[in-house]
Amino acid sequence: MVQYLLMKIFRALVTVTLIVSAAFVVLRLSGDPAIIILGPEAPPEAFEAFRRNWGLDQPIWVQYFKYFAAVFQGDLGNSMRDGRSALVVVGERIPLTLAITLPALFIKLAIGLPAGVMAALYRNTWVDRLIMMLSVAGFTVPSFVLGLVLAMIFAVWLGWLPSGGSDTWAHAVLPTVTMGLVGAAVIARFTRSAMLEVLGQPYIRTASAKGLLWRDVVRNHALPNAAIPTLTIIGFLVGSLVAGAVVVESVFSWPGVGRLLVNAVANRDLAVVQVILLLVGLTMVGANLAVDILYGIVDPRLRIKRLQAGS
Repeated sequence: MVQYLLMKIFRALVTVTLIVSAAFVVLRLSGDPAIIILGPEAPPEAFEAFRRNWGLDQPIWVQYFKYFAAVFQGDLGNSMRDGRSALVVVGERIPLTLAITLPALFIKLAIGLPAGVMAALYRNTWVDRLIMMLSVAGFTVPSFVLGLVLAMIFAVWLGWLPSGGSDTWAHAVLPTVTMGLVGAAVIARFTRSAMLEVLGQPYIRTASAKGLLWRDVVRNHALPNAAIPTLTIIGFLVGSLVAGAVVVESVFSWPGVGRLLVNAVANRDLAVVQVILLLVGLTMVGANLAVDILYGIVDPRLRIKRLQAGS
């Protein structure tokens, strides 16, 4: 078990390093922060002083090694906009993002899992067709389109909820429901597929032939085995909590990490963007690592196979 964990942690660290490295290079090749922050009318001396102050006048490989040397010392850089620590700037927005993403995750699980199981148990009936029709609609419609539709209905036509902002709990309803419905559609599709695969296994037919009640067969045999592949998509959704909020926060003017990322990219606030991408990478890699660990706990055979494959 220790060898298994060490192998997964090593791969996770390599993945995060690659994500941050790619972001570092792309950000510095995509535009000059001096022009965007100071404005094109600033004198050349101001541009030179800005680049020298932030180390942008050095070769990119020098900037790269200096950045990682600072990261290993706990320094993630300062915002070019206000000079504060980029970690502090991002940390101020995390509670607001969690305020909508965590309830959205609950909605995804509360709707998606039961819907997927029902669709599988009532395969090829009107129940299955209705659930899959709604699931496909939720899966294919972009989140910003769904958000705009919900805002049009509940904010403009009915006037029940505000269309944007973060002043009260009511402002969080529409962005939370938007992300929750999209994620529920994804979970429902994967849960249905996993359940159908399990229900077709010989041990399910054997359990039914022994005279067990169908609900006991489903509860004791089908659901536990279908949970293994379903963990994959749940882990992905947990890992993408921050990344998935980018579009929705922009649509509803929710001042979380997602909206901060959009503004920081537009303003070429390099340190802030890198901290957010590091946060996203750590979240996704951490969620995948947790899923792999749960795989080994739920089914030890998977852990043994992966250890053999890695050796």
